Amino acid sequence: MTSYHTLIQRIKRKPVQAARHVVQAGFTLFMLYVGWQFYRFYLHFESMGIEPYVERPAAVEGFLPISALVAVKAWISTGYFDMIHPAGLVLLLFFVTSGIFLKKTFCSWMCPVGTISEGLGRLSQKLFRKTFEPPKWLQYVLYPLKYLLLLFFIKGILIDMPGFVALQFLDSPYNRVSDVKMMLFFIDMSRTALKIILVLILLSMFVKNFWCRFLCPYGAMIGLGSLFRITGIKREPSSCINCDNCTRVCPQGIKVSDQGCVFTPECTACMQCVEACPIPSTLEMTIARKKVNKWVAPAVFFTAFFGVVGLAKLLGIWETAMTYEEFRELVPFAKEIGH
Repeated sequence: MTSYHTLIQRIKRKPVQAARHVVQAGFTLFMLYVGWQFYRFYLHFESMGIEPYVERPAAVEGFLPISALVAVKAWISTGYFDMIHPAGLVLLLFFVTSGIFLKKTFCSWMCPVGTISEGLGRLSQKLFRKTFEPPKWLQYVLYPLKYLLLLFFIKGILIDMPGFVALQFLDSPYNRVSDVKMMLFFIDMSRTALKIILVLILLSMFVKNFWCRFLCPYGAMIGLGSLFRITGIKREPSSCINCDNCTRVCPQGIKVSDQGCVFTPECTACMQCVEACPIPSTLEMTIARKKVNKWVAPAVFFTAFFGVVGLAKLLGIWETAMTYEEFRELVPFAKEIGH
């Protein structure tokens, strides 16, 4: 009974965090379901029709950011909207645009990798009572890594790749089964890949949000929207008691207590700092320099997200244009198909 009352009090104290964790868990479970459905879709073709057919879930294309970036290049250069993996392109465009107005809300509310990373950090906190914060000099070395990775992809694809090459890639057998190849990578993982993932898991346990903070190029791309300085977390110095609660709870290691307004691309609009502040109205989200309720960012994000997905379905740019016959020809040989 005591633990129940403690839980209720915690939810009342931090309602946004309670909602965020429920949403994170829900989307992670949904993506596991998507993965399972896609595996069953693959098995149908891999077994030459022996296993029952299952509709391919378009949401799996959210895990194909490189293909989506090539599709952006083709769309900008030629006006061609990729219909091989259209959902991937729609999702990339939406998430990057959302970063301009709502910071990296995707990262703190929806991304399954971010959820797992955050969960590993909480597990470590329970087991070892603390997490390791890299020294300043090491953080300065680590922070640029994700931007260098992002620069590599932007230069290689958006800048250097000719439009006709982007079109050729999108129509290639490799791209047509890139979702299958991505799944097979995780099912039949090499020892090297497994070791790298295990290292990242360990690092995420001992360094808060290691992957998200230092290595994720997708999050880095979304975070660039913060450079427009439309959305921020404003601190009121006159009422601040310098308790540093905001800085301690920040999953990105931002020194919130030292800033007048947080505009950094690292901020994910998770609202942990806002709810950790003991003094009302000392930390608040601002959009276009106007203070808004702490529920605004997630409410607008998810309203826009479901609206965009619904519109994409109505416009016929959500489901792939690939036919059953094309899948039957390519999927069984996905392992052998190269660039």
